[in-house]
Amino acid sequence: MPQQFDFPKTQIPSLKLNPKTIYTVLGVLAGLWILSGIYTVSVDEKAVVLQFGKLTLPEVDPGLHYHLPMPIERVYIRSVTNVYREEIGFRTTSPGRSVQRPHESLMLTGDENIVDVQMVVQYRVDDLVKALFNVKSLGVFQGRTEGLVHDACEAALRQVVGRHGIDETLTEGKEVVQAEIKLKLQELFDRYGAGLMVDEVKLQRVTPPAQVEAAFKDVASAKEDRERLENEAHGYQNDLIPKARGGAKKMIRGAEAYRVERITRAQGDAARFRAVYSEYKKAPDVTEARIYVETMERVLPGIQKYIIKSDASGGGGLLNLLNLNQPQRPEAARKGEE
Repeated sequence: MPQQFDFPKTQIPSLKLNPKTIYTVLGVLAGLWILSGIYTVSVDEKAVVLQFGKLTLPEVDPGLHYHLPMPIERVYIRSVTNVYREEIGFRTTSPGRSVQRPHESLMLTGDENIVDVQMVVQYRVDDLVKALFNVKSLGVFQGRTEGLVHDACEAALRQVVGRHGIDETLTEGKEVVQAEIKLKLQELFDRYGAGLMVDEVKLQRVTPPAQVEAAFKDVASAKEDRERLENEAHGYQNDLIPKARGGAKKMIRGAEAYRVERITRAQGDAARFRAVYSEYKKAPDVTEARIYVETMERVLPGIQKYIIKSDASGGGGLLNLLNLNQPQRPEAARKGEE
């Protein structure tokens, strides 16, 4: 015969709720639920309202508004003045510190060189409806870096860098590359209907890969030397050519003056000759004597002169030589006269 156990019976107190209390609590909860539909939109914000997941109000004006409480309706309020940031090639972990992403930063240039590029893109929301619903993997408001924004930024960067040589990307063409990336990225956003506006594109760092950085520095140094030598040559050219041109002009002016002088002198000599010839035809003997005297007057003052006196028999000798260039003593002069 089985043994029976007699357990003590415990008394469970019965809970008696006042219906009035229940209605009061339910009323308060219902009131809070209804009041949860009140929301405010600031002047720098935009809001959209969804009813059971369907867009009902695409644009809500700033001010105080009401929507049916969840889960009937839901409101999305976002700032349209905030500037969002996307990083390509690196990630900022804390102020002043970052980690590299080589699989994003290494890319080919138009001349088939490899370059390491880090880029920062700043953008803002232009159309809230498109930004929220047209692109599912946008991640703008969740702080994610994957999705359309990141992929579009990387695609625009690689496409533009692939059209330019490494020299343009590293040095003088950097501003042009940034402008082209901005235009290309905005084109992609518009094509995808992302509702985003690109504010700025900045190439944070553009360097050759670490493995070949020393070789690139040597090439850059050689280019600097070439530019320096070219500048020096241009400076020498700019200094020499004006001097040569000035000297040539001076020689031309001198030649012109000499030509005018020779022509004038020749014309004067010709006129003089014609005048002398005219007089010569009138009195040939007199003209010949005058020309002879004038010629002697021009020639004799510049030469050394000796006069030898002939004796009565027609002969001469050294004793009869008279040097007119040396002063004579009175006795010698008298002897010479005798």
